[in-house]
Order: sequence, then C-alpha cells, then structure tokens
Amino acid sequence: MDWFIIGFIAVALSVFALTVIIESRLIPILRSRKLGQKILDIGPRWHKSKEGTPIMGGIGFILATVLVMAVFFVVQGVRGNSAHFIPLALTLSFAVANGAIGFVDDYCKLVKKQNEGLTSKQKLFLQLVLAAAYVCVMSYTGNMDTVLRVPFTDIMLDLGIFWYPLAILILAGVVNGGNITDGIDGLASSVTFVAGAFFALWAFVIRDEQLAPVAAILIGASLGFLVYNFHPARVFMGDTGSLFFGAMLIATAFQTEEEAVGLILSAVFILEMLSSLLQSTVFKITKRICKDRRGRRIFRMAPLHHHFEKCGWSENQIVAVFSLAELLFCVLAWFALS
Repeated sequence: MDWFIIGFIAVALSVFALTVIIESRLIPILRSRKLGQKILDIGPRWHKSKEGTPIMGGIGFILATVLVMAVFFVVQGVRGNSAHFIPLALTLSFAVANGAIGFVDDYCKLVKKQNEGLTSKQKLFLQLVLAAAYVCVMSYTGNMDTVLRVPFTDIMLDLGIFWYPLAILILAGVVNGGNITDGIDGLASSVTFVAGAFFALWAFVIRDEQLAPVAAILIGASLGFLVYNFHPARVFMGDTGSLFFGAMLIATAFQTEEEAVGLILSAVFILEMLSSLLQSTVFKITKRICKDRRGRRIFRMAPLHHHFEKCGWSENQIVAVFSLAELLFCVLAWFALS
C-alpha cells in the first residue's frame, strides 16, 4: 500500500470537502450581514450586476487548510517527524499570514462600504515585512541558501547577501500578482488549480513528502472554491483568498529551492501585475508629456483580463485561455527542472 499516494489523496479530499461545507455555511452569513462587493464606476460596466456578491470567501478554504494541516502536523509529531516538516510549516504560515492581510483589507472595504481597504502602500509594506520574516526564518533554520539555479542550465549562481532583497521582492511581487489576477469569476482559482496539479506531478516524480501536501491543498482548495466561484460566482475570495493563493504558490517554489522555476509557474500572476503597472506608468508619463494633458494607455483596461473583456471575450473564455496559458508555463517549468 503506497502511503504517499494515500496521504496526498486524503489531504486533497479533506481540504476539498471542508471547503465546500464551510463555504456553504459562510455564504449565507456573509449575505445576511450584507458583506457584499461594491463595484467601482471605473470598472467594467457589466460588472455592476455582480454588486452585492459576498466577498471574503477565502476564509472558507483557508480555514479548511488550517484544520486539515493541524491534523497532519499532529500526526507527524506523534511519528516524531516534526522537525522534518519545518519548511512546510513556514510556507503554510506565510500563506495564512498573507491571507490575514487580505482579511484586514476586505474588512476595511466592507466597513467603509467602498472598494478601498488598506492603501497600496500599507498593503505592500505588510507584504514586504512578511516576505522578509519568511526569508529570515527559512535561512535561520537552514532551509534556504543564497544560491540560485538558472533554469535550463546547470549553472548555480551564489548571489550572497544580494539574494535576500531579491527573494523578498519576488515573494511580495508574486503575492500581489495573485491579488490582481482575482478579477473575474473563477480566474484565480483555475490558474491556482493548474499550478497545484503541476506541483502534484512534481511531488510524485521526486517523492517529496513536503511538496505533496502543498499540491493537495492547492488542488483541494481551488476546486472546492470553484464550486461556488465558477461563473456566475456566488461568492468572491476577496483579498483574503487571493493573497493566500499567491503566497502559497511562490513560497512552495522557495520551499523546494527552485525559485526561478517558481517565477515561471507564477507567470500568469506576474503578467497580470505587470499589465497594471505598465498601464499606470505609461498613463502618468504621457499625461505629463502630451500637450492635451490626456494620458495614453497600452491596454483598453488593466489588468490584462479586463483588456480581453473589453475586446469582447466572455469570462469563461478568459478563464479557459488563462488556464491554458498557465498549463503551457507549467510545461516550460517542467523542462526547466530537467
């Protein structure tokens, strides 16, 4: 009997089932307290129909993850394997802590009844602090070094002290990318599921006992949430869930010491983030330069998924294409590992 496979299936099914059950109880509570999304006027006009849809659905799969992994760590503690799973515990803690930042942001939005919670500077500062703490503790426990493996080669670059600020920026950047990607029904969840499937395949090939639980969590949580988040969505994950997923994805790559491969896997999140950054930067620069004082834009609307909406694509089409793109990036990442 292969306990590796049984353990993976047990974690994935448990997280999936608990997510479905918790969300089914959480959605009515959010509705009854009128904790629904407010759509900004600057957003796509067709999103106005989504106004009032409950947010903070990320609470459901984060709670499911914490409950399942609490049992997992208790079992490993009884077996005397606690020290072996320190990297996994740190990765999970990093993801949950980012989810907590998202929760505060969502809570502020709901209390103020507007689509603005923490300021972008406040959120970024907290994310950088968490990333720095994660890097420091991983290094202190001997689970991270300053060597970066260059994908598709055997080159190993020892960046020394310069690795630490770079690692912090990578972590915070991808977490933000996950947040920005959560803009239409089922998008962030679907992309996360594909990445989780890649991690599962990777874990089975190398028989990694720490990678398998993460893959199971990403698969179980994303599928469980998609039950309620697929178009038309009955609940949104909010910053609570999107920051958790983004943090879980990139921190897992750090856990496996394949940070560059993690960037390839996070490409959809990164492209979404860059599209917003480029749009904002170009608009501000051209507004200053142009004689008519009107800024120019690269995309019809940022981030990238809104651009395709403006081009006439349906939400399901965008989710399908972005998920396919993530699958292609996973294939590229697989060759990068070889």
